[in-house]
Amino acid sequence: MNFIHRLSLAVAALFLSGCDQPAPTVLDQQLYVWQRQWTPAHEGALRESRRDFSSLRVLALQAFPGAGWSRARIDPALLKADGRPLVAVVRLDGQLKSLDQDEVIAQIQQMLGDWQAQGLAPLGVEIDHDAGNARLPAYRTFLARLRQVLPTTLQLSITALPAWLDSPELPGLLATVDSSVLQVHAVSDPRQGLFDPEQARRWAERWGDVTTRPFYLALPAYGVALLTPENGAPVVESEVPIDRGGERRELLADPQQVAGLTAKLRADPPVQLAGIIWFRLPLAGDRRAWSLTTLGAVARGDRLDSRMRLHVEERGGLYDIRLVNQGNLDSPWPQRLTLAVGACDGVDALVGYTLQQTPGVLTFTRIKEGRLAAGAQRAIGWARCTKIDQGGFNVYP
Repeated sequence: MNFIHRLSLAVAALFLSGCDQPAPTVLDQQLYVWQRQWTPAHEGALRESRRDFSSLRVLALQAFPGAGWSRARIDPALLKADGRPLVAVVRLDGQLKSLDQDEVIAQIQQMLGDWQAQGLAPLGVEIDHDAGNARLPAYRTFLARLRQVLPTTLQLSITALPAWLDSPELPGLLATVDSSVLQVHAVSDPRQGLFDPEQARRWAERWGDVTTRPFYLALPAYGVALLTPENGAPVVESEVPIDRGGERRELLADPQQVAGLTAKLRADPPVQLAGIIWFRLPLAGDRRAWSLTTLGAVARGDRLDSRMRLHVEERGGLYDIRLVNQGNLDSPWPQRLTLAVGACDGVDALVGYTLQQTPGVLTFTRIKEGRLAAGAQRAIGWARCTKIDQGGFNVYP
């Protein structure tokens, strides 16, 4: 057998073996819209999210101990124009001493009636209630009753906690609803981090072994700040600012970690896994959420890359120096940047960086933490120089 023939057989074998590889599972991608007060920024965010996310799960109604009931101030015209399937989410705080079933059901029915009067036709209702294991029997009774009074055309789902895996009540609870959403982020002390991909994978596999109905995985695309505790317990600041001073420790779900988990889920999904629901829809200026560019890239399984560059623009002899993120990954401000220049008679750094000038080089050093969204830019300094080399820069992470 000559060499060319042997090579042809080898290539054919590789091609055939590749054809035998199963294609990755296509997982449905949905979004939580969790803002309590809608703003004009929602219009652009919804429009840009349409490419990658099939459905919207919209915070509609909340009940908190002491504070009582409140409605999210949604924009029904935007949702109607968007046209994607909707699920109305009802948040029942886990610290409620008990659920007044009559009151909860009445509030849900009134909310659904108001949505329908505004031209919205949700496909389902999701109950978000972080009940402790000891309260699962009562929760199951409530869900069974709610299922009976809701129209049969409406799907009923629940947000679920991994801690419920230890309860013998879980199979019966899951049998009362059409689907569940397993929350695998920030489920315990946030000081331990927002997300552990290996633990999330184990929880998802165990959940698939318990439930006989489809389930979704709620994954994080956001961050929080931990404020200095006053009485031992940390205060968590998320999308709503807290009017309090003191040190803030920022925690952010790592897009690359989350992307690693989604790749494994596509390659070998747990039993009954129907899709992923991302928390939450980011708005322009939302400093504690991934950008929509990064979120979409992770949802699609694209390769992530930040590609930080310096951009210099000259105006009347004054150079504006900007940091630009040309990639699809939100990333921290670089630790250090250098720029080749000619003779300069005036230079300065802007907030977040300090500047050192040596012959032929400007060096910017980070003195403050910050992140630059994919596709975004920010000014880091200015210079009045005889020349600046547009391509003569280096970025050091």
